[in-house]
Amino acid sequence: MTWPIELILYVVLLVTALASLEVHSLLAASVILTAFSFVCALLMLSVGAVDVAFTEAVVGAGLVGVLYIVAIFRTTRRSTD
Repeated sequence: MTWPIELILYVVLLVTALASLEVHSLLAASVILTAFSFVCALLMLSVGAVDVAFTEAVVGAGLVGVLYIVAIFRTTRRSTD
């Protein structure tokens, strides 16, 4: 009886992937990609891969999201004329 939950997670996964491509702000895209990673971890948890889900949540949704945001704030914006 887990297929409705998995279907919802797959739809959320697709929506977050498309939303990250459509936003114009790098910060918003990095937050959406972090949510994408967390939904991937939930999908792995729903199929029983608890260790992989935990690693994805810690590394993919946690550490990589923080690194994206730090990299965005450490860069400067250039204007092209």
